Amino acid sequence: MKRIISVLMENEPGALSRVVGLFAQRGYNIDTLTVAPTEDNTLSRLTLTTQGNDQVIEQITKQLHKLIDVVKVNDLTNGSHLERELMLIKVRAKGEERAEIQRCADIFRGQIVDVGAGVYTIQLVGDSTKLDAFIDALGDTRILEVVRSGISGIARGEKSMRL
Repeated sequence: MKRIISVLMENEPGALSRVVGLFAQRGYNIDTLTVAPTEDNTLSRLTLTTQGNDQVIEQITKQLHKLIDVVKVNDLTNGSHLERELMLIKVRAKGEERAEIQRCADIFRGQIVDVGAGVYTIQLVGDSTKLDAFIDALGDTRILEVVRSGISGIARGEKSMRL
């Protein structure tokens, strides 16, 4: 089962490598990882996705809490949350394909952010299933390159990760 774990940690050199090292030492895989400073410059918010049952995720969160740089840990999949991912996708777009690719991007609320003689670069934001569905919808269109940000997530409502 895919799990989204949010970690509030000190914005210090080596903090990210300690989190990644913890996963490597335990043999757990990180599927996606995003990190950025928060409104407090001394803290960073790390959001990662991993696979595991409840017992594995409980073990991961306990180990994360033990790291000196970690302030808070929250398994977002335990409650109501929002998740988004950014994708930039470069596709071959020549002749009659151009209009079809434009329609497909519009249906998925994507934006063509760069146009070349035979190439479109499309920006799409949504959950992972939406981005995967867009790629499937392109059908035989030749995909030249895909870049995905990884999931960013936040709990719905009043719940927040603050000190």
